Formats: sequence, structure tokens, C-alpha cells
Amino acid sequence: MRSMWPAVLLLCLVAVSVRGADVSEFRGVDRTGVFPETGLLQSWPEEGPPLLWERDGFGVGFTSPLIVKGRIYLTGTLDKQESFVFVLDLEGKEIERIGYGIETTAESAPGSRCTPTMDGDDLFVLSGPGVLSCIDLAASSIRWQVNILERFNGPQTEWHLSESPLVDGDRVICTPGGEDAAMVALDRKTGDTLWVSRGLTDMTSHVVPLLVNHKGRSLVFTETARYLICVDAKTGELLWTREHETEWDIHAVTPIYRDGLLYYVAGYKSGGGLLELSDDGSAYTVRWLDTELDCQHHGVVYIDGYLYGTSHHRGGGRLVCLDWETGEMMWADKAVRQSSIVAADGMLYAYEDSRKGVLRLIRPSPEALEVVSEFSISGGPKEHWVHPVISGGRLYMRHGEKLRCYDLRAQ
Repeated sequence: MRSMWPAVLLLCLVAVSVRGADVSEFRGVDRTGVFPETGLLQSWPEEGPPLLWERDGFGVGFTSPLIVKGRIYLTGTLDKQESFVFVLDLEGKEIERIGYGIETTAESAPGSRCTPTMDGDDLFVLSGPGVLSCIDLAASSIRWQVNILERFNGPQTEWHLSESPLVDGDRVICTPGGEDAAMVALDRKTGDTLWVSRGLTDMTSHVVPLLVNHKGRSLVFTETARYLICVDAKTGELLWTREHETEWDIHAVTPIYRDGLLYYVAGYKSGGGLLELSDDGSAYTVRWLDTELDCQHHGVVYIDGYLYGTSHHRGGGRLVCLDWETGEMMWADKAVRQSSIVAADGMLYAYEDSRKGVLRLIRPSPEALEVVSEFSISGGPKEHWVHPVISGGRLYMRHGEKLRCYDLRAQ
């Protein structure tokens, strides 16, 4: 009997290494795009990291998968706009699918576009037409649905909604952009309205909101069509707004918060800046502004005192490195065009949205761009817009109807 323990222990360690850190919301822990993984490959073979498996049949969509408690959750839209949450095991085999209704037919990007948010057995997903659904995963059924545009009199955006809901305790926070109702909180169990943020009427945009604890106060940051806003998460009080206009009223990059400082950015030459918050978060001062990094919807990450992200309007895009403290541009390189940027184990992963769908492994440095490895994601539509996910030493790449899983483990 005693001789079995080494084998049992080995199986347990393998299971833990595959499970890894859960990814229960868009861009991982605190929506930073930095995944808490270690022991990953620091370079790849020419054909890319080993492909463990690929599965298709998930329909059209631009959402990243969630990886929680040994299960994968992915949304997709099949024929006739019917949309589902697909529940898979870690080998990509379908366990079940749960329908949540009709998705958008927006010509530029039809199908599912909101990466869900999971908390406990509750999964929250917002459809392009504006229906927020709470799915009870234990019962494999919808607990409630609310059309947030209808309830709060919000206009539909040109490219339809794509916000990932924010869960804070018993509240589900979202941005309908209604009349005197830019942001709202719903009861997570019933869908009833808990608070409405008064004082601003502005159409919603595509930012995934950020929840932070700032010196003991819970704050939510997001961008509407024309403003960066700060809201008290418990009461819904609108604390301040900052005008930040872009062409097409598009904002789609989650802000970054560190030690009382908030970075925000958008594309179309509008750029962004770093704000220093007052002790209670009710006011701010501008630390610096920048237009060199004008990230459109691809995400920006912070690593060791520097920001990394791709610009939008600078000759087809380029990867930019900014100093967090000063906003100084350390370098910009067109060898990497518009790409969704995430990070793990001290490396950057840049997924270019061109037809070739190149994924690059980059060693971050304020000195210069250093591309270590790269390979192309083949097949599927021309839009490579889905943000990569890393969990349990595995890289998950969704493109079109396919989900691919790659082995990133160094050993």
C-alpha cells in the first residue's frame, strides 16, 4: 500500500499543474492581462509551442475562454444567432452547453463578443443586443435576464455591446449608458436594480470596468463614449469624470491601477495618461499625458515599471514601451503591429490582429524590442481579435470556431 503513495502524489501534482491559477474574468486576475504563471517556456520551436489539442464547432465569436476549477467556459454563436456557453473539460471535450439567447448580427463582428465573468456557481454574460444573463451553473439554467439598454434607456452603440460584467459581492456592475444612468449595479441573485450612478448621460463604450481598493474605498473605473469615470462601488456615487474623446466614440482598454495611480488609454490618436488619485478617490491630478501609445482595443500591461502596448494610428501600428513614472517613450518598433498583449512568467505575448495572426513571445525591456519566438495561428476569419489566456502552463487561443490549447510548460 505504501508503494502507491509516490504514484498518487505524482498524479496530484500533475493535476495541480494542469489546473493552475483560475481565470474567471477577462484578462485574468484584476483584469490586468498578467497571468500568475511560472515555469513556462522562454522560447518556442519554429512551429510554436506544442499543440495539445484543438476543437471546433463553437460558432462565431470574439470572446476569450475562462478556465475555472478544471473546466473551460467559452461562448459562441451558432446558426440563427442562437448563442451558448460551452462547458468543456481540460482536454476540450464538451460536457454541456447552456443557451443564453440571441446574439448580435452586427456586420463588422457578428456573434458573441462579451467574455463572461464567473463568481462561484454564477456566470454573467452580456449579449451584443444588451441582455445581461445570470447563469446558474449548478442548475445549468438561466436564473435571470435583464435588457440593460431597455431598463435604463441606453442607446445601442454602432458595434453593439461587448462589456464584461463586473462582480463585487452581491452586486453586478455594468455600463448601460442610459439617461442619467451611465453605470448601474444589479442584485446578482435577482437582477433587481441596487443603485444607479446619477450625474452623467453618455453612451456606453466597450471598456471592461476595473474594480480597485483605493485606501480602503472600493472604486470602479471605466470609460463611456466620451469620458473616463470614477464611481463608488458600494453606493454608485459618481465621484468624477474626465473628458477623453476619440473618433467613433470608442474606448475599449481597461485602465491600470497601481498604488494610487491610474493609467487610461484609447486609440485614434487620443492616447492616454497617468492620474494620481486623492486619498478618498474623489479627485485626481494629472501626472503625465501621452499620445504615442494610442491603444485601440488590444490591452496594455505593466511590467517592472514600464507599460507595453501597441499603438493604433502610427503607420499601421507599433509596439510601444512607456515609463510608468514619467510617461517617457522608451522605444517604439513597427516590427510588432497592432496586437493583443498579455504577460506571464516575465514574458510578453503579442497576438497580432493581421490576417496572418502571428503570436510573438517577447522579452520585455526598456532598452529595445526583443522578439524571442513567433508562429502563426492558421485558418479561420481574418480578424484575430481574441485575447490569449494562460492557465496551468497552457496557452488557450480562440480563433473563429476553433479553440486551441498549447503546452507552455518548460518541463
